[in-house]
Amino acid sequence: MAKGYRPVDRDQPFLFPPDMREWLPGDHPVWLVITVVADHLDTSAFHARRRTGGRGTAGYDPDMLVTVLVWAYAHGVRSSRDMERLCRTDVAFRVICAGNFPDHVTFARFRADFPEAAGDFFAEVLKLCARLGMGKLGTVALDGMKIAASASKAANRTEDTLVKLAAEAVAAHAAADAAEDELLGAGRRGDEVPAEAWSPGRRDERIAAALAGLRAEREAAQAAEEARVQEYRARRQAGERAGCPPASAAVAMAEENLARVRAARAAQLARLEERYAAGQPRRGRPAGIDDHCRVREAEAKLAATRARAAEAARKAAEREANRKGPGPVRNITDPDSRLMPVRGGGFIQGYNTQNMPSQDGLIIATELTDEQADCPSFEPMLAKGQEAAALIAAHRPAPGHSSQEQDSIGLALADAGYCSEANMTCPGPDRLIAVGKGRDLEKAARGQEDGPDWGGPAIQAMRERLKTPDGIAAYRQRGHIAETPHGHIKHNMGLRQLSVRGKRKASAEWTFAAAVHNLFKAISAGHLTSQALDTLTATPA
Repeated sequence: MAKGYRPVDRDQPFLFPPDMREWLPGDHPVWLVITVVADHLDTSAFHARRRTGGRGTAGYDPDMLVTVLVWAYAHGVRSSRDMERLCRTDVAFRVICAGNFPDHVTFARFRADFPEAAGDFFAEVLKLCARLGMGKLGTVALDGMKIAASASKAANRTEDTLVKLAAEAVAAHAAADAAEDELLGAGRRGDEVPAEAWSPGRRDERIAAALAGLRAEREAAQAAEEARVQEYRARRQAGERAGCPPASAAVAMAEENLARVRAARAAQLARLEERYAAGQPRRGRPAGIDDHCRVREAEAKLAATRARAAEAARKAAEREANRKGPGPVRNITDPDSRLMPVRGGGFIQGYNTQNMPSQDGLIIATELTDEQADCPSFEPMLAKGQEAAALIAAHRPAPGHSSQEQDSIGLALADAGYCSEANMTCPGPDRLIAVGKGRDLEKAARGQEDGPDWGGPAIQAMRERLKTPDGIAAYRQRGHIAETPHGHIKHNMGLRQLSVRGKRKASAEWTFAAAVHNLFKAISAGHLTSQALDTLTATPA
């Protein structure tokens, strides 16, 4: 038995320079991430944003900064200050930095370049995964996920409040200018600090952006409604069946129809009087304008349309009176973010991410939107998925490599949030879109109930297809394919809230996080190993 303990001598200097490769085992994932970023990904988009050759100390290598960010996002670290701290205290981070200690400002400024480089980085990781044999495109799924913005719901303001705040800001600036002119004299500032240096994102600018966004949305809605009215009028003039008129113009169109019918009857009576004056004998007493059947029918339609409009206005006023929250609002912290409904009730201030994963868990296409609904994103995301499929197919392993995957999307799955006639019939691969809740689809497939009979011919055909054994069996894959990446990003990577503001920057951060998910999916699935990287080095793309 030993007579004592190992000595603990913290003052003993190293006799030889320390070897960082002894700090972590050779199979630690950090070595794979370092090798991938340095040797197998094109990071020129990040290098293009850096400057070298000027005055001052040398800058940090962008590849090293990218690797730090990849490792940080994969392990739930998004604070620049936390990254700075871990680069000094965590072994994996110290290995990545190789003795450098970037401060939090360096990471913050580097992340500011994400909008120009995140898309290219996502594509590079997708190419690498394709070269490793990943990307099973037989069945893909499209799903949306709400993610919180770097803003609070309490910072939402109505249009009236925004107008008041903007006026107060203008008055405050005017008062400050007057005070400075009185103190320093007109035309002098009193200091030489540029305005953008003290506040790169001034509050009054965010207020102005929020107000402009609200007004633009209202004007867009009015323009869209006017376009629907004009389209209806054009179809009626062309003699087509146009259905019911838009609600906003129903009364006006009913009044126009009554005037048109009355004018037509008046013209008929005038022609009769001309024939009588020319000697045609009178036969009976023709009905007057107000007594004519078509005029009475038009008057009845106008009365019914006015009654419906009055009832709709009454219900709208009742909803307005009973509404618990304010009307349309904008956030003065992040004007691009929106109130998003979440499962279980309630709202968060955030964005709606649209993601298309493959069967083996890769996110092959992604987009961050400010739309509450998923339906408008189906067709553009389907197009992005096809572009990603072509990219994957172009970087498949060379012949002889064990890859049995097809090179195009075979079947796209989506839940009821994407159900519409347009999404059922738009160009693209075969698709299964739910026409109701999953439990209702299962009951219909077992013949227990048919569910509601609504929708056009494409929706009806989809309802019948989902009742078949093959249709419901294929749709059952949707939950696993679509939800698993979301669960990994939220629960394992800890990304529940974005750390940057503005849709452009938030979209870049989300795209970067999706690329990190794909990279570590390749590691966890056993596709990305040191042996696989050696093979890729021997057979370059």
